[in-house]
Parts: sequence; C-alpha cells; structure tokens
Amino acid sequence: MLVADSEDDSPQDFKVAGDKLLGGLLTTAFDERSCLSRYQSVLYRKASMHNPSPYLMSRLRSYEALHQRCGPHTEPYNKTIQQLKSGKQTGPSDCNYVVWISFSGLGNRILTLASAFLYSLLTNRVLLVDRGVDITDLFCEPFPHVSWLLPMDFPLASQFSHFDQKSVHSYGNMLKNNISADSTLPFVYLHLVHDYGDHDKLFFCDQDQSFLDGVPWLVMKTDNYFVPSLFLIPSFEEELRNLFPEKQTVFHFLGRYLFHPTNQVWGLVTRYYQSYLAKSDERIGIQIRVFDTSVGPFQHVLDQILACTLNENLLPKINRQEHIIGPPGKQKSKAVLMTSLSSGYFEKVRDMYWEYPTTTGDFIGIYQLSHEHHQQTENQMHNIKAWAEMYLLSMTDKLVTSSWSTFGYVAQGLGGLKPWRRGSSTSLRIQQLPIHHVIEPCQWSLVSMPLPFMIVRRRLGLTLVHLFLM
Repeated sequence: MLVADSEDDSPQDFKVAGDKLLGGLLTTAFDERSCLSRYQSVLYRKASMHNPSPYLMSRLRSYEALHQRCGPHTEPYNKTIQQLKSGKQTGPSDCNYVVWISFSGLGNRILTLASAFLYSLLTNRVLLVDRGVDITDLFCEPFPHVSWLLPMDFPLASQFSHFDQKSVHSYGNMLKNNISADSTLPFVYLHLVHDYGDHDKLFFCDQDQSFLDGVPWLVMKTDNYFVPSLFLIPSFEEELRNLFPEKQTVFHFLGRYLFHPTNQVWGLVTRYYQSYLAKSDERIGIQIRVFDTSVGPFQHVLDQILACTLNENLLPKINRQEHIIGPPGKQKSKAVLMTSLSSGYFEKVRDMYWEYPTTTGDFIGIYQLSHEHHQQTENQMHNIKAWAEMYLLSMTDKLVTSSWSTFGYVAQGLGGLKPWRRGSSTSLRIQQLPIHHVIEPCQWSLVSMPLPFMIVRRRLGLTLVHLFLM
C-alpha cells in the first residue's frame, strides 16, 4: 500500500508501509536510487502470505559473498578463464561457474534464470548471465558489488548460438555416444531445452551430478523451468527442504530476490499503476495467451474468460434491462488490467461494462497497456513493455491466467497469487476455470512425458504436480 503525508506528496515522498527488505530476502548493500524498484516494490503490493526461511536468507548472504569473491574480473575468475582458454584444467578450481545463455521468450528467460540460480546455490557455483539483446534494459543487478553479467570477451560467447544437442561438448551427446568424459574438461554444455533427449535428462541424476561437480564451467541453455526436477535429486533434498519448507514458494522468493525492473521499466510500471489502478477498491488481472492463431478461437476464448470471471464473482454481471442501478456515491470500483497480444478481448469487455450497468452498481474500469499483435522475442521495446505488464499483473489482488503461458507464471509467482487458470482448449465447450492451488510455475515440457528415465527417482506414481502438492 502507499502512504503519503498529504495529497500533494510525490511518489518519491511516499513512506514504506512495510518491510522494504521483504522479510530479510534483500540486502541493504545497494544504492537505492540506482534501482528504485528494489526497495519500492513493497509499496505496491499486499504483504506476502509467505515468509522466507532463515536458512534461505543465510544462504543468499553467503552466495553474495561468493559472487563478490569469484565474479567477473576477480583473481579466481581470471584464473579459470585462462584454464578455459587453454582447453584443459591444470588443477582444482577455487571457484566454479554456471553460465546461463539468453534464449527464448522473456517469460521463459525469467523462469530459467531463477532455475539456474537455484542450481548455482545448490552446487556452490557462481551464476553468470549472457546479456543477450536486452537483459541490462530489463533487470537491475541482483547481487551487490560485482556484476552478474558475463563479460563481453568471454571465450565461448561466439559459440552460444551454435550449441545444441549434437555439440561436441554437450553432456548428453557425450553419454549418448559413449565418449569418455574427461574429468579435466574445462567446460561442459548442458542442453536442457524442451527438445532435450533422455541422455540430456541424466543431468537430473545424482551420479551425473557427482561428475559435473569437478567441471569448472557449466554452460547452460534452457527454456524450461526445471526447479521441480531438482527436487528429484536425492543429494539436493535436504538442502531444498531447508531452503524452502514450503515447496510452492521457490519462484516466489527467488523471483522477488533476483528480478527488479530497471528505472526505465519501473517508470512505466508506476506511472501506469498510479494513473489507472491505484484508486480502485480492487484490482483484477486477466492474462490471455492463445497459441492457436486461427480466427475461430477468439469468441470461444472470450466466452471462457467471461464465464470464469462472472461465475467466480471476480467481476459483476451486467443488467441489460436498466440504464442505472444503485444510488450514486455508494458503488465500489474495480480496475481490470488485461494483457494480450490482441486488443480484441479488451475492447469487448470494455464495451460491455460501458454500455450496460452492473447488477451490483459497481463501476468497472478495463485497461490494456499494449497490444503487440505477435510475440517479438528479440525486440527490445516489446520486451520492456512485456516485463512492465508482468510486473503490473503481479500487483493485482486476483489473477486469471492462461495455461502453458510463462507470462502468467511469472506474474503469479512474483505476486504470490493463486490464479484462476484458463485451459488451453479453444473448443466450443465453455470450460470452468478452477483456481490453481499453487503459486509455483509449471515445468511444462515434462508434464506430459515420463520424468527423466524415471530411474532418477523410483517413486511409484510420483509426478511433478504431486511433488508440489505434497
């Protein structure tokens, strides 16, 4: 919530009505003005229903010290870079690294970055981030003193776009072709993209983790939120249990720790929030992603959204017989933020609440920040707007999302929201939208197939969904 001393106070004069460190999740070791969102986000959200464990806070502070000691251009970093250039280890490394390759759409990148960071935390590695085309425009530095950005002169950077399952240095490819994995290898490529094969998935087995422990550089490309699979690795179980006593809060905490909008993005977020959302009694987010791009599904998707929001009392029904309902001055107001690549859904819902009064007398405002028509993964401004929209959705009180959409997963996780979820079907039958009972994103590429070989963990009947409901 926002608290001001008078109506004339500017946003900069607002006092924090809560804990700007998010219960100890964040550190005070930053200049506040360099990244306003880091400590101001608490002003725009209700307090989280979840608290980070003391052990998680301790491990984050320990990681920050490790990152400062081993990050880019430090002595240990420079030493391992020389080994990487030579093509062979010359001895044990003081610091080991995970390099995350920027890949896929923005929602996927946010979820995979959180996954890579958790893996780094579990294996005492330093996470370094390929900046791609827009990372520096989207996110503030999450770690104090030393950057998380991979230096531009990193020796393998020119090979990133060529790494795939068949790469010579791919761990899965080595196993598949019975190539002896030399323990003196300076780096290994991990292919964890949605098309990964069974040998790539052996990454999630304890025996393979033991081998990878000795490799200084792990270069990772993925579009999967693979956190659930980390819970299936026996050697990580106790540490994960201590870090996250509530399994469903992994991304909620790591997302709030890692992803702070830059001042440019934060300006978009706060100006929009203050202009359209702040004064309403309740804020509703509706995120629509349709993967079937043919003409037919539009009306079916619209019917699904209206059935959900009206039947679940998220929005009031309209009265087509009367022009005005209820005495003036006593109605509540609801602001509905809709996000979609199309403006059609927004226009239909907006016109419905403009042309007819509600049966409750409430006033409903319908808003949409942008409509880009199609996803533009490499477009900088497109991604800046998308990040602002995800963040705004996370500030709502109630949320409706679309199945399989990482855009919605990010919003629900950051906001700690349990969304109503629209199914992926666009059939003529209007589906009921049950509330989704966890705030944690899905590992969508493994839901419809057996877990990696299922020899990783022989637990009869265990699935990723069961794992996070246990």
